Amino acid sequence: MADTVAKPKTRTKTKVERPKLHKVILINDDFTPREFVTMILKVEFRMTEDQAYKVMITAHKLGACVVAVFTKDVAETKATRATDAGRTKGYPLLFTTEPEE
Repeated sequence: MADTVAKPKTRTKTKVERPKLHKVILINDDFTPREFVTMILKVEFRMTEDQAYKVMITAHKLGACVVAVFTKDVAETKATRATDAGRTKGYPLLFTTEPEE
């Protein structure tokens, strides 16, 4: 009779790490009209009129305001598109991103 050795099968669980999140920040300036900023927030970040107005006023009062939090690629894309929309109209509108802690 042949001796057979059975080895236990090992399973490796792959641990999926959540992607790092980045904040999109609206930087206040004295030249971009409030209505334009509100429109950009509604279009690019899908905010309601009320939400967009509150974010715009917060940035106006404090100098900057976190608009939303996304994965890095999405945050950079949205910030770039919103900033470019302002630049095409001749406004110094600026959205930046930074990692969330």
